[in-house]
Amino acid sequence: METSEKIQGSGILQLFASLLIPQSSCTAKVANIIAEVAKNEFMRIPCVDAGLISPLVQLLNSKDQEVLLQTGRALGNICYDSHSLQAQLINMGVIPTLVKLLGIHCQNAALTEMCLVAFGNLAELESSKEQFASTNIAEELVKLFKKQIEHDKREMIFEVLAPLAENDAIKLQLVEAGLVECLLEIVQEKVDSEKEDDIAELKTASDLMVLLLLGDESMQKLFEGGKGNVFQRVLSWIPSNNHQLQLAGALAIANFARNDGNCIHMVDNGIVEKLMDLLDRHVEDGNVTVQHAALSALRNLAIPVVNKAKMLSAGVTEAVLKFLKSEMPPVQFKLLGTLRMLIDAQAEAAEQLGKNVKLVERLVEWCEAKDHAGVMGESNRLLSALIRHSKSKDVIKTIVQSGGIKHLVTMATSEHVIMQNEALVALALIAALELGTAEKDLESAKLVQILHRLLADERSAPEIKYNSMVLICALMGSESLHKEVQDLAFLDVVSKLRSHENKSVAQQASLTEQRLTVES
Repeated sequence: METSEKIQGSGILQLFASLLIPQSSCTAKVANIIAEVAKNEFMRIPCVDAGLISPLVQLLNSKDQEVLLQTGRALGNICYDSHSLQAQLINMGVIPTLVKLLGIHCQNAALTEMCLVAFGNLAELESSKEQFASTNIAEELVKLFKKQIEHDKREMIFEVLAPLAENDAIKLQLVEAGLVECLLEIVQEKVDSEKEDDIAELKTASDLMVLLLLGDESMQKLFEGGKGNVFQRVLSWIPSNNHQLQLAGALAIANFARNDGNCIHMVDNGIVEKLMDLLDRHVEDGNVTVQHAALSALRNLAIPVVNKAKMLSAGVTEAVLKFLKSEMPPVQFKLLGTLRMLIDAQAEAAEQLGKNVKLVERLVEWCEAKDHAGVMGESNRLLSALIRHSKSKDVIKTIVQSGGIKHLVTMATSEHVIMQNEALVALALIAALELGTAEKDLESAKLVQILHRLLADERSAPEIKYNSMVLICALMGSESLHKEVQDLAFLDVVSKLRSHENKSVAQQASLTEQRLTVES
């Protein structure tokens, strides 16, 4: 600390600024001293105040390798851990300069390392990504990567690739530069190794592979209509005995399954059986991340209409239901999503699942999972979907007996319009098909009061108002609910809606008003 105060007081830093000139023979030494001084965190701001950044950045255009190395070190140390200073460097255009240096001096190990450390720091900043994308960084890094044999060197490059690959434009550049082939090679080399370094490298390579597939263009390029070498290699990871590869394989399939064409092709070519086999290996004390990834893939594959029946007849629901006892929210969430996708417009499957008491009871339990909003939301949506797609009295009875009605009523007050709507449609079916069975539960859940609130609230979406009125009409068949409707002066609220700007709402308001008047 004392030394740093003395240096600050001496005015030597200001003198250094004038010594940092390209032609001088002592430039490298001065930059080296600055680099050493700036290792001390209390000296970094004084270095900035002394105006050292600008002349140092100028020196990155030098031809002298020693000057470049010491300049890079000095800038790196001054800006260490400071996002605002790193952002300043980015604005001064250091990224294209450093990428060029990497290309020119790739034989110089120390300089290469300096560039990689700088890239690693700068790539953490969002503002750097666009600049990186406009250079040939992808090409340079892949070229460098292919030359490296040592684990440590490859690890340094990985540390730069990972943050850069979060950018979609750079993902595509990396794919075009041949990174994927390098990654597949590493996987093949390391898959059977027990060495810690190799296991770590296998994980990094396969994780990066999955990250590259998150970009739409890079993913489609690697899918190559399902004929691509990369896609085939990834498929072979799923039956492997290596958990990391099983995980990466399942995540990769989930990423390939982001458009209907890919999903249909994969289901037609037997991917579902591979994923079900994988899930089967992880039922008892299984690996949670693998379960989650395989269920994610199945959920995405179930989105296209033509895939649903095929997946149902392949036995996907049975495979998924084995995880009903899971206590892991991420697995519960994906399990629910997969089932909901599978029964969409599949009446028979919805009826079969809706009569499954174990499933319905678990759903009702999860509807109360206040700590896990995602699981709670998906459970509610699946309960509603079972009724909407089956339109079955038996399903409604099962849900009433399991105590599910109150959750559907609560769902009608959700902040998400889509969930409110799904709840109201399910409740209208309950009222039309099994009002007697559900009557008491609808009463104690205060459904009528909630409907009054939804209709009176100006912020309610038109479809919410429409479906609330349809439901009111359906409830009139119950004496006790009918009385509640009369007590709450629904006529006032409904007659106001006759002049609603939405035609369907206005029309339904007229019908509901007639019904309320006749029945009053």
